[in-house]
Amino acid sequence: MEHEVFVPFPVEAVRRVLSDPARVARCVPGLQQDASAGAALAGRLRLRIGGSTITYRGALRLTERDGSYELSGEGTEARGSGTVTLTLSAMPEEMPGGTRLTCTGTVGGAGRLAEFDDRTAESAARRLLDRFAAALAEELRGDVAAAAPEAVPAAVEAEDAPEFEDDALGDEEPPAEAAHARRTMIGRSAEEVDHAPPRGRYAPVPAPETASGTAVLRWAAPAAAIALAGAVVVTRALRRKR
Repeated sequence: MEHEVFVPFPVEAVRRVLSDPARVARCVPGLQQDASAGAALAGRLRLRIGGSTITYRGALRLTERDGSYELSGEGTEARGSGTVTLTLSAMPEEMPGGTRLTCTGTVGGAGRLAEFDDRTAESAARRLLDRFAAALAEELRGDVAAAAPEAVPAAVEAEDAPEFEDDALGDEEPPAEAAHARRTMIGRSAEEVDHAPPRGRYAPVPAPETASGTAVLRWAAPAAAIALAGAVVVTRALRRKR
C-alpha cells in the first residue's frame, strides 16, 4: 500500500517529531500506552475497520534509516487469539507550504482482521494515516504556540493586541429596531407608567360615545312630535262624533 499525506509545517520540524518515539505515540490514533512503557510504543491500539473496532495489545518500534522513518510492530487481539503485523515506512519531503509524507507499508494478520477484504483493510489504513498526519500537525502547532511568547516581546504584544473590549462596547447608538426591542424587553419608563391609565381588571369602564347618544336624540324628537300630533287628531275626531 502507498499513501501520501501533507503536513503544513517545514520538513525539519516534521523530522524532529518523527525522531521522538514519545511524540510519535501521541500522534498515533487509538494508541493507549501502558503506564510502565515509558517512551516505548507499547500498549493497546484500537483499530476501526469496516464498521467494527478491533483492539490489539502489542508494541511498535521506530527506527530512522537513510532519511526515512520506519515503524514496525506486532500485536494480539485483546479479546481473541488473532494476531497482526505491521511494517510502515514514511519519507518526509519538502514542498511548497509544508511537508509531504510518502508512506508505504504492509499489514498482515489472522483472526478478525483476516475476515475483511483487501479493499476494506486498505481503506482503514489510509484513514489511519490521514488521522496521524492531522495529529502530527496539531503536535507542531503546540510547538509554535509554546514558542510564540518568547519570540514576541511583551511590549510589542501589548501594542499590537486588538482592543476587543472597545469593539464590543462601542459608543454608537443602536439601530431603531434594536432600541425598540430593548425597550420592549425592559418595559415602559417611569414617566409612561405615571401618566398611562391602568390596564387589566383595574382599567376604567369607557363612557358611552357622545356621537351615538346624539344620534338617538336626533331621531327620537321627530318621532315624539308625530305621536303627539296623532293624539290631537284622534281626540278632535272623537269630539265631533259626540
